[in-house]
Amino acid sequence: MTAPLRRRTVLLAGGAVLAGGATLGGGTAPAAAGLAPDAQVAEILRRIRPPRFPDRRYDVTDFGAVGDDATDCTAAFRAAIETCHRAGGGHVVVPAGDYRTGAVHLLSRVDLHLAEGARLAFSQDPAAYLPVVATRYEGTECYNYSAFVYAYGQRDIAVTGKGILDGRADATHWWDWTGGPPPNEGPDKTLLLQLAADGVPVEERVFGEGHHLRPNLLQFNRCENVLLEGITVKDSPMWNIHPVLCRNVTVRGVTVDSPHGPNNDGIDPESCTDVLIEDCTISTGDDCIAFKSGKDADGRRVNVPARYAVVRNCEMADGNGGVTAGSETSGGVMDIFVRDCRMSSPHLERAIRIKSNPQRGGTIANIDVRRVEVGQAADAAIEIVLNYANVVTGAYPPDVRDITISQLTVASAPRALNLLGLPDVPLRDIHLHQCRFDAMTEQNVIEQVEGLRLNQVWINGTRVDN
Repeated sequence: MTAPLRRRTVLLAGGAVLAGGATLGGGTAPAAAGLAPDAQVAEILRRIRPPRFPDRRYDVTDFGAVGDDATDCTAAFRAAIETCHRAGGGHVVVPAGDYRTGAVHLLSRVDLHLAEGARLAFSQDPAAYLPVVATRYEGTECYNYSAFVYAYGQRDIAVTGKGILDGRADATHWWDWTGGPPPNEGPDKTLLLQLAADGVPVEERVFGEGHHLRPNLLQFNRCENVLLEGITVKDSPMWNIHPVLCRNVTVRGVTVDSPHGPNNDGIDPESCTDVLIEDCTISTGDDCIAFKSGKDADGRRVNVPARYAVVRNCEMADGNGGVTAGSETSGGVMDIFVRDCRMSSPHLERAIRIKSNPQRGGTIANIDVRRVEVGQAADAAIEIVLNYANVVTGAYPPDVRDITISQLTVASAPRALNLLGLPDVPLRDIHLHQCRFDAMTEQNVIEQVEGLRLNQVWINGTRVDN
């Protein structure tokens, strides 16, 4: 590190302070309680507004970038973004070509616009993502390698266009850090969790060089008014798109093409408020869309939920789950609405998945799913479990309740339902309405569930209402 590490406090609209220990969520947006689900969706959408940018354009080739798939364009991207920002904002334009680059850091009022045929080919050298930045690694705050596209504490930022952000991760770059012979990420993950459990200040949880915690492809940390539109992202070291502690996030018309890597989640809004994900196509090596809110002790310290989100008109193929909550749920996941999505793949394990365990804690409530069409799934169509990672004891059992799924159709899967609560903390008030599950080959698993209601539910042609 070349300078001291300092945490920044970012004041967002409505007076929500996003910094160590402060909260965003419950009291910072109009309460949806008491409204019908469609009215709740309308209220969320009313608040979400994509950022707008001045009509100024800065071509990265004017700053020395060359799209020859060889020249290092990192400095050119930095200069173009800083110039645009100092001028009051606008569009940093990347024309067609293949641009080699390290970390790209966005600043307020800047839209990074990738023209059709433009490809950012990110360096496979970890040193290209130093110095370390403030981040959240699998739900725990630390300092680590920069995300390939990163912003901290900015507002009115975007990545748009028809171009490609290629993380270029593969079996010998980044993905090999997940296991196999040392060095790998295992010891660093254990160390990070221990530092958080011991209450070590975030500024002292420094990883990066000499360590093996993988960065995200895109991460926006404590930002307001974020837009991702039209782009394709592929082959991230781990999670592809990761907004953290952000407000007013729109992800529209994005393609995530990353089916081969470990932990390659598609879109993971973590502790964000007011999120719209629409018209996206996602194929990943892990969950397609996962709402998260911090992990274990550190998630409880930050204590900010993922709240007020709408997912609509998306298509999911490969993935561990189509739309999921967890497993990082310590700050809570609430008021999530899924509408008019399609999912199918022999490598799609589950369609709707909620996963946590009694070490995580948090409230998971008011999840409302409607009109989802599933072709093929490889495991349970709907899975809600509190024994994630085979953990069944702990001092912080999650409170999972008020889950409604209606007009879900599944053409083929091993089983319709895998619902597992805990003896002292059951799942509560799960309602399925007008759902159809065909070609199921195994029995449902339902344990420790209170208030399960099945209304007009058909499994293999037999109505199973209770």
